[in-house]
Amino acid sequence: MCVAVPGRVLEIEGNVARVDFFGNVVKVNVSLVDAKPGDYVLTHAGVAIEKLDPDRADELVKLFEEIEGLADDGD
Repeated sequence: MCVAVPGRVLEIEGNVARVDFFGNVVKVNVSLVDAKPGDYVLTHAGVAIEKLDPDRADELVKLFEEIEGLADDGD
């Protein structure tokens, strides 16, 4: 199973962006999408595969936060 994770683009230099994933900033290849700082992208294996509209991004971020909270409750 593959999981793509939503993250917010902080800055872009060439085809590489710094993307914030819940406080973790990672370099992501953005050559497949037309993203700019402030946009949310869906990322898999270090590559942005889709630019998300703001409503969809918010929905996915909340879902991931809920999943993370469930995992924390199990400790």
